[in-house]
Amino acid sequence: MAKLWFKFQRYFRRKPVRFFTFLALYLTAGSLVFLHSGFVGQPAVSGNQANPVAAGGPAEGAELPFLGDMHLGRGFRDTGEASSIARRYGPWFKGKDGNERAKLGDYGGAWSRALKGRVVREKEEERAKYIGCYLDDTQSRALRGVSFFDYKKMTIFRCQDNCAERGYLYAGLEFGAECYCGHKIQATNVSEAECDMECKGERGSVCGGANRLSVYRLQLAQESARRYGSAVFRGCFRRPDNLSLALPVTAAMLNMSVDKCVDFCTEKEYPLAALAGTACHCGFPTTRFPLHDREDEQLCAQKCSAEEFESCGTPSYFIVYQTQVQDNRCMDRRFLPGKSKQLIALASFPGAGNTWARHLIELATGFYTGSYYFDGSLYNKGFKGERDHWRSGRTICIKTHESGQKEIEAFDAAILLIRNPYKALMAEFNRKYGGHIGFAAHAHWKGKEWPEFVRNYAPWWATHTLDWLKFGKKVLVVHFEDLKQDLFIQLGRMVNLLGVAVREDRLLCVESQKDGNFKRSGLRKLEYDPYTADMQKTISAYIKMVDAALKGRNLTGVPDDYYPR
Repeated sequence: MAKLWFKFQRYFRRKPVRFFTFLALYLTAGSLVFLHSGFVGQPAVSGNQANPVAAGGPAEGAELPFLGDMHLGRGFRDTGEASSIARRYGPWFKGKDGNERAKLGDYGGAWSRALKGRVVREKEEERAKYIGCYLDDTQSRALRGVSFFDYKKMTIFRCQDNCAERGYLYAGLEFGAECYCGHKIQATNVSEAECDMECKGERGSVCGGANRLSVYRLQLAQESARRYGSAVFRGCFRRPDNLSLALPVTAAMLNMSVDKCVDFCTEKEYPLAALAGTACHCGFPTTRFPLHDREDEQLCAQKCSAEEFESCGTPSYFIVYQTQVQDNRCMDRRFLPGKSKQLIALASFPGAGNTWARHLIELATGFYTGSYYFDGSLYNKGFKGERDHWRSGRTICIKTHESGQKEIEAFDAAILLIRNPYKALMAEFNRKYGGHIGFAAHAHWKGKEWPEFVRNYAPWWATHTLDWLKFGKKVLVVHFEDLKQDLFIQLGRMVNLLGVAVREDRLLCVESQKDGNFKRSGLRKLEYDPYTADMQKTISAYIKMVDAALKGRNLTGVPDDYYPR
């Protein structure tokens, strides 16, 4: 036997081509046998299993029970419709009628994965219907609801899902990475060839083009159940002097409710809904109706005719809500048309709200901001100036956390953003261990990372401000807390330093969408105060140092809530 095996080996060693041919034929034959047994061959079953009704099983038309993790085509002897469905979708299907769709099961294998993908695509087609390529204009958007960008992972489904979640009827994709939502299309249809950009996160799929939208109509099961998202209560305000100019769209509603007015203004594509008794007014925040002087809510406390637990305002005092419609008057952004003659820094200690301030500046000025660094995640979320070199001169200002004389003197002017060190340190710690809008885990707060972080970063909070006050040229100090509390005034100061003419309507537009995509939704509340007594003592000394430096330059000192802790 050994001699025969040796001869066999020597033969194939001399003739390798014959060996590989024999191996290929063997594998092919085995595959064919396997496929034949999987789709044609039937396992032996008892009479009771073959006829469950006769054996006391479920009656005809009843829903079949879960039969376990079975391979495609196995366990069914019938031919015809039921057998066909079983082969296509596996053993989990309803038997009430032939039109029922099969449910996805855990099939296993390449064939099953392909089949599962096919069913998922069918479900996506049911969710949204492609209706065409449309012209888009940055000054007058085709879809005027909310929008978001992702220059790395945008997909058609992600855009559709975000728009559907907010109750919009249409979802549009542009530049391969931008998603726009709306309740109606306000643009003309163009050739399909003009939508020619591949989605950044989905190869082989088209996501619009340059100023061209690939538009989908979201297929919602019940039109009456369509939701517009939660409206934001803005307060009680006095009736504007020139009502028709301040709030141009009006409708009488005898059975008034908050939902009815908000839905009406949302359909009309306006961001404000003002309830005035039995009248609903829609419009934008403007200088005629800036929403800055709130009145006592008791002046608006007239019950709605259709909802006794809601206030619907009066003809003289309006209850105002902000709808989910995005105010597009401040959404256009671009690079500077010519190279800037001066470099202006947006300087801050890490965690002091620099990214949020950049978002506000871009909306207020219409120009991109740059960075001393490069953060790919910020670029992918729409900060297009992130990729430019900080000396390019194409951006309105430059983000920097640098301190030290040489780095500071490279700039001709600066906006110095200062934040409460207790909040700034926690925000930066969250960013370091949880990302731009994430949070550090409790293990990081409890472990050695937090004390070491405070020991290294707390002195930097003080020296950063002191260095910019000492070496900076033309420094405008802005406190983060003041910017949050009085955005209109503080952002106006910042824009003036940047040399851009302040447009009040644009600043009012910024106010209505000030949060952006990179503002952390409040610090996660810890079960304990992470600052020990020694930490507080050290940080308080740094606060006093910075306060004295500001007052020594005839500037406002730090806000009162910086200390005591």
